[in-house]
Amino acid sequence: MMKGTSNRRAKALAKQVRRWDPYEDYWLGEVEPPVNYGRPVRVFIKRRKKKDVFHHSYYVSSLSLPCKSHFMALYNQRGGAEVEQFRSDKNGLHLEVRRKHNFYAQKGFILINDLAHNLLADFYHRALLGSRFETYGIKRIVRDLLRTPGNLVFEQGNLVRIELLSKKQFSKDLAICLERYCSG
Repeated sequence: MMKGTSNRRAKALAKQVRRWDPYEDYWLGEVEPPVNYGRPVRVFIKRRKKKDVFHHSYYVSSLSLPCKSHFMALYNQRGGAEVEQFRSDKNGLHLEVRRKHNFYAQKGFILINDLAHNLLADFYHRALLGSRFETYGIKRIVRDLLRTPGNLVFEQGNLVRIELLSKKQFSKDLAICLERYCSG
């Protein structure tokens, strides 16, 4: 389950709702998915009134639930882990300044960011755990560690040496972590 981020898309989807059901202090509706997500999904629209103006948001779920209110109850009970992880990725990978206007370009951009997140998580677990950088989050890893200038020296396709700019603050400890990562 996820919440959509486009207010304009939510407003357009709200115009397609045939029936609004009350839930807590807002109304819920359901529409057909606007695009093919590659699996069966349900799209819910939430309408709330704020200062005599309707505001809309939309949610996409692949869960099979008996009704809209069950979905909203589950959505409202979700944990905060994904929010913290998204905030860390957003800051560390500078996602807030990168947006694509074309749907497929944005989809590709999201997939590339997922790959970057997974590579950074792998690097953290295989190279940084047990080092002085163990407490670093994605933002500090990208900003302070991975921007260290240097060279990887290969001979016959094998990594033989990592040369980092020795004047950089973390270069000696980072070289140890990189050697551990590349040899593992």
